[in-house]
Amino acid sequence: MTYTALIIEDDPTQADFFSEALKAVDIEAEVIDDGQAALDRLAESNPQIILLDLHLPNISGLKIVEQVRSLDHLVNTRIIVTTGDPLLADETREKVDLVLDKPVGFEQLGLLCARMCQSD
Repeated sequence: MTYTALIIEDDPTQADFFSEALKAVDIEAEVIDDGQAALDRLAESNPQIILLDLHLPNISGLKIVEQVRSLDHLVNTRIIVTTGDPLLADETREKVDLVLDKPVGFEQLGLLCARMCQSD
């Protein structure tokens, strides 16, 4: 089975890092760098995992979490928040599957995502 992830991250260096970590564990990743573009894409896709930054252009990561949790076709999608903002992270902890404080380890991220995909 092919697993897919949507990386919603506006920092290109971080997005590349996350994408490579997922690729290393055979998870296909698509990167989107804008909150509104992410919501548009999520309306028509069904990734197993979303890696989500909270500070995004146009629509915040918090709003994306709320929208994802309200969409029936994404009920089984896992959300991992990756952030350097511990206060904002606290607001999302109960709404997401996992919060990782940046910086995130390459191997750690890949293995966590692979385990989450395989546990479904």
